[in-house]
Amino acid sequence: MKPQWQQYINIIKQVVKPALGCTEPIAAAYAAAVARALLGVEPDSIAVQVSDNLYKNSMGVFVPGTGKIGLAIAAAAGAIAGNSDAGLEVLAVITPEQVAKAQALIDAGKVTVERTETAEFIYCCVIAKKGDREALVKICGGHTLIAEKRLNGESVFSVDSTQAKATGSICEGVDITIESIYRFAQEVPFEEIKFILEASELNGKLSDEGMANPYGLEVGRTMKSGIAAGIIGEDLLNKIVMLTAAASDARMGGANLPAMSNLGSGNQGIAATIPVVLTAQCYKVTEEQLARALIMSHLGAIYIKSHYPPLSAFCGNTVTSAAASMAMVYLAGGSFEQSCFAIQNVISDSSGMVCDGAKASCAMKVSTSSSAAVRSFLMALSSHNVSGQGIIATDVEKTIKNIGKMILNGMSSTDVTIIDIMSA
Repeated sequence: MKPQWQQYINIIKQVVKPALGCTEPIAAAYAAAVARALLGVEPDSIAVQVSDNLYKNSMGVFVPGTGKIGLAIAAAAGAIAGNSDAGLEVLAVITPEQVAKAQALIDAGKVTVERTETAEFIYCCVIAKKGDREALVKICGGHTLIAEKRLNGESVFSVDSTQAKATGSICEGVDITIESIYRFAQEVPFEEIKFILEASELNGKLSDEGMANPYGLEVGRTMKSGIAAGIIGEDLLNKIVMLTAAASDARMGGANLPAMSNLGSGNQGIAATIPVVLTAQCYKVTEEQLARALIMSHLGAIYIKSHYPPLSAFCGNTVTSAAASMAMVYLAGGSFEQSCFAIQNVISDSSGMVCDGAKASCAMKVSTSSSAAVRSFLMALSSHNVSGQGIIATDVEKTIKNIGKMILNGMSSTDVTIIDIMSA
């Protein structure tokens, strides 16, 4: 196997993994669980400091197993009941009694949460205390990337800034393009990528949960009612939008089921998976072809997102759905050129969608980008594409660079304004 391909597999395995709950509050839960383990006893007070973007994405989303919203309950639950060895599944096992205990700590004023100025987009520092003992755990650059641990003021673990920067830029130094991703997904031995089928299983269960029970805005269930009433049809487009949104409904509504995430986002893991799975079912392809398409979708999304910060004012579902649309063209028997057309079309359609925090309405944004993915792959199969218009260049790689430039240089003030509005 080509060395380059092994790098791709390593990237996917590093950032496509199960996550229980929205990853921003879960980062606080994980940091608190690690702090409690370091402290050696259950803390009697917890202080949480987070970056603006992590704060933004934690304000309106339920923490799994708690039925409650926000960073305070996430950190308290992590400290009381979190598994410090479970990463993004830190709260997979939590009881009502433990939730009540965590809430009592909050009610007693023993849990504080505040924003802090930092250059890091993903940053969380938890200080857990018990009497005169104190444990500090700092996360930055990634939702489970621990940068520092201190016990009673003494350093236990730390990474230097150079190493932290390297871990935060997943595709840096890797020879990777849309074309190389496409060829890799088609040619790599099936046994090497079979693991990606777990994404179909995990995100499919979330979708089923969102259709079976009321969560959030019930976007998926509302569409199902519309189908039953004869208002809309159950075609591929509506089925993809309905079931993708249902998975997001469940995820953002606090369902106690993990999502297969993509680069720290469960919703984007859903958007990279379910439209591809349903398209595979429509075209009656093999399990191997589905795995190749999922690899194309997930790695394509990772690559495009590597061009801009991990948290911003830009809704990442847009580029994730662009990668999914590329994979859908592949499943339909289209060409590489048509797969590039699909990416261009989705980005042109929905790149104006902003991120104003993680919350129930994210299911609507997931459904919007997934709908764009279906339209775009159908257009691409007819060789219709947006080219040389607006931020869309004539070449897909240039378009991806344009997106990165727009977000990095053009949307920073938008991000500040959104956070100010939400915090008012």
